[in-house]
Amino acid sequence: MKRLDPMYEVYFKDTPYRHYEVSSDLTKLMEMVEKKGPENARGFLAYLSEIYTRYQVALDHFITRPFRHKKDIYNPFMMQQALKLKTFDSADHMMASFMPDQDLQQMLSFQTLYIGVSPQHGPSLYNIIPMIELLYGVWFIEGGMHTMATAMARLFEELGGKIHYHSKVDEILIHNKKVLGVAVKGKALQGDYVISNADFPYTMTTLVKDASARGKYTPEKIKRMDYSCSCLVFYWGVDKTFDKLAPHTFIIAKDLTDNLNRIFDGRLIEDPSIYLHVPSQVDPSMAPEGKSSFYTLIPVSELETGTYPWTEETIDHYRQRALATLKEIPGLENLKEEISVERIFTPEDFEKNFSAYRGATFGLQPTLRQSNHWRPQAKSLEVAGLYFTGSSTHPGAGVPIVLESGKICAEELRRDEPGDDFQ
Repeated sequence: MKRLDPMYEVYFKDTPYRHYEVSSDLTKLMEMVEKKGPENARGFLAYLSEIYTRYQVALDHFITRPFRHKKDIYNPFMMQQALKLKTFDSADHMMASFMPDQDLQQMLSFQTLYIGVSPQHGPSLYNIIPMIELLYGVWFIEGGMHTMATAMARLFEELGGKIHYHSKVDEILIHNKKVLGVAVKGKALQGDYVISNADFPYTMTTLVKDASARGKYTPEKIKRMDYSCSCLVFYWGVDKTFDKLAPHTFIIAKDLTDNLNRIFDGRLIEDPSIYLHVPSQVDPSMAPEGKSSFYTLIPVSELETGTYPWTEETIDHYRQRALATLKEIPGLENLKEEISVERIFTPEDFEKNFSAYRGATFGLQPTLRQSNHWRPQAKSLEVAGLYFTGSSTHPGAGVPIVLESGKICAEELRRDEPGDDFQ
């Protein structure tokens, strides 16, 4: 793993673009915020102190533990811890209370989009995301995230597991409130325990056919729940290398409020914010010699919220806006002519290829009423032997947090397994 410094660069659309390099080196970081004046510098340090205190509470009492029963949270001690989280404020409003400079506010609150929720509505607790970046750094895994996936698969097999590729599960088999296994291509595969790491809403509406096994998560309830935004991703092979381009770049819309409103009310976005990742800047093996690999992401509405179809015309609308935006970044003036390969992922692709309900890339929104004990948990209380993990389950979305959901799920299963010492 390689630590990146700067972690990323941020551009604000203006004439010309306003540019910042965001470092996790405290000296460089303070140099950036002190240019905004002492009030912003003091506010920045106060924000770090405040959110780090909340982070410790969340880590110790919420993120790393399940909520199997109501009594797990509705007790005097846990209610006292919950109050320490101060979750009733929004992410962007909290940032504004510490720093008057709007660029700093937006630079440090937009990361709630990493987990698919608007900073205007996401609980202020999610401002722990930029804090974690700032205090622990941003790291790149050689070979990209595929390296991590293949390494975990290898470990699973070394521990005795077997992976059946190209074997889509049609149904989780349940009888008399007990799991029996799964059905794949018309064949029943028996098992005393089933863990579904498919998107929880998809699991409940598609894989669990027995209505009584769904409990409160009926199709009607699943439909009423709040879902994260989706993404439009352009993978571009570029016939050029770049000396000074950052591995991670964010370009913030001129009117971020309008941009966010359109993402979450379904209207076509005229001025999208864009995230550009160029992994070949860190690991040259991610592209052929003399070329670069681009991952260009635009947050967009999930399918149910979106008011427009994903036609070639829609895709081209966003492609042209992405290219026009990136053209203003030094070195990318001729990007349109330098792209030789393109692959596209729309919300429909996320739904079709990854069973993401409504194409919502990050699953259920982590709103206050869909967090902690209100979020789907690892253990089914309706079906013995059935467990869940993934971004729509507790504790939520984002790679580190989803890994934590897997750990919680494993511990919940071990807790139930007869003869196991883990109780």
